[in-house]
Amino acid sequence: MLKYIGKRVVQIIILLFIYITIVYWLIEAMPGSFVDKYLMNPKLTPEIRENLKRQFGFDKPPFIRYLTYIKNFLKLDLGISFSYFPRKVTSIIAERLPRTVFLFVTATLVSYSLGYSLGKRAAWKRGNLLDKTATFVGIVFWTIFLPLLAIFNIWLFGVVLGILPLNQFINPNLWRTAPVSAQTVFIRLLLNAFIFLVIFLISMIIAQRLKTIAAKKFLLCSTAGVFLFVSILIWIFSGLGRYAWDIINHMILPVLTLTIYSFAGSMLVMRDTMLDVIREDYITTAKAKGLPDRVVRDKHAARNALLPLVTNFVISLGFTVSGGIITETMFSWPGLGRTYLEALNQQDTPLLIGLLVFTGIFVLIAHLVADILYAFLDPRIRY
Repeated sequence: MLKYIGKRVVQIIILLFIYITIVYWLIEAMPGSFVDKYLMNPKLTPEIRENLKRQFGFDKPPFIRYLTYIKNFLKLDLGISFSYFPRKVTSIIAERLPRTVFLFVTATLVSYSLGYSLGKRAAWKRGNLLDKTATFVGIVFWTIFLPLLAIFNIWLFGVVLGILPLNQFINPNLWRTAPVSAQTVFIRLLLNAFIFLVIFLISMIIAQRLKTIAAKKFLLCSTAGVFLFVSILIWIFSGLGRYAWDIINHMILPVLTLTIYSFAGSMLVMRDTMLDVIREDYITTAKAKGLPDRVVRDKHAARNALLPLVTNFVISLGFTVSGGIITETMFSWPGLGRTYLEALNQQDTPLLIGLLVFTGIFVLIAHLVADILYAFLDPRIRY
């Protein structure tokens, strides 16, 4: 197993440097640059122009700049942003990354949980009303145009019903007298969600040892309920409850849109895989032994149908760091997706390359995690 993981790590390191090289030269080949906006100013003297080129590193040949970038990358330095000068690219990513991760990971976890549950039930009762309805709804939302779905949700929940804010990250009027920054509250929310996820996973492991389904459900529901109740009390007594709710309230609409859009794909993948699995001989044998349908479906069929869904889930988590350019723009969510668009429009080369490199690293890590999970779930892959 260690030999397999080591081999994959070496391959990923080689792929990473190939990816960085391709990204760098593609961006380098783009016409125009951020510096051209200043160099083309006729009021500048030749001395000032040369000084600007020297400050931004454009006085050196492209190949030398590439080698300098690789050397700085090995030091975990992605350069200084032109449009946010003199802030470093790493500091901008560190500021925007939690917002994107919180938004997209929440939507991904909810959508894959719903897709897994509905997909296995639809496939197990193939041809009935549930299967036909789930398949129709899944195809509709899988093929729908994402901006259209976002506009519809904004119109329905924000304009017609008026129960959710239309866009943005916070309500500026509320935060004028806030004792802390929105980023501080958001990081605490992220930490709160992470602790909840860890505790819930531990509860799921403990629940596997219980004999009855009712006892398992009671343990999971009581754990989630107690944790949420305690968390709400802590936020209220800290005096930051209304600020935390303001951020959560602004996050509901984009999370809802992403969940509806993503859940359809995971549900269809789970359904199709389950349809193949339930035709296997060992499923027929399990039914012939007289095992209950729930046991055959959940413990024999669904577990073996998980491999494609696990792959899609892990890889999709890797792509969350790039953010949804469309989603974050539609809802004015200040994450990495909007930062991509801003860097491209401003021709901010260091920021754009840094974002692409950062995304590539996470996608490659996600592939490595998927390979390791595959090797654990199916030992044949190790060989």
